[in-house]
Amino acid sequence: MPLQTENPVVYVVDDDPALCRSLRFLLEAEGWPVRLFGSAEEFLAGIGACNCPEHPCCLLLDIRMPAMSGLELQQVLRERGFDAPILFMTGHADVSMAVQAMKCGACDFIEKPFDDQAIIDAVAKAIKRCATMLDEAQRRDGARAALAHLSPREQEVAHLVARGLPNKLIAAELGISEKTVHIHRQHVMEKAGISSAAELARLFLRADPEALD
Repeated sequence: MPLQTENPVVYVVDDDPALCRSLRFLLEAEGWPVRLFGSAEEFLAGIGACNCPEHPCCLLLDIRMPAMSGLELQQVLRERGFDAPILFMTGHADVSMAVQAMKCGACDFIEKPFDDQAIIDAVAKAIKRCATMLDEAQRRDGARAALAHLSPREQEVAHLVARGLPNKLIAAELGISEKTVHIHRQHVMEKAGISSAAELARLFLRADPEALD
């Protein structure tokens, strides 16, 4: 399944209008649509109730702004689960703050005044990272949906099959006959569209990396 690379967007959040215009000119010349916001509050209003990115994107975010700072916006977005990659734009005196921001999940920080190519490279990397995150989320949701179609008993059988147990042990574990286990196992494979225990194990792990612990 290909990465979700269509319709990427770069959000620029900075209270310096001249800098915003400059970044828009630079990034749109590279083919990335840009949306400008003059404050953290304006950005939050702009994305509304959206709690996760729908397309590959990243934020170019000023670390120091009036009212809500970039760090405060980062925290709000983390609490909402809006985990688009953040690139902080900082002045020299803000490097320690940027390091703290990266500890809280920021993708990178870029010192002002910055080199155009550094911005382009950082944005390209961040958008690719976001595309990968969206792809993984899509695969996870698909796996969870496939498992959700199983009946409670089928889910029990499927979990034990995915852990590598043979039908005889599954029957003993669940207090049912081997024939019944075999029937449930067939139904699981048909509903999930798979043909082996290995594929079933991958499906469980895609839905939840700790599912088979």
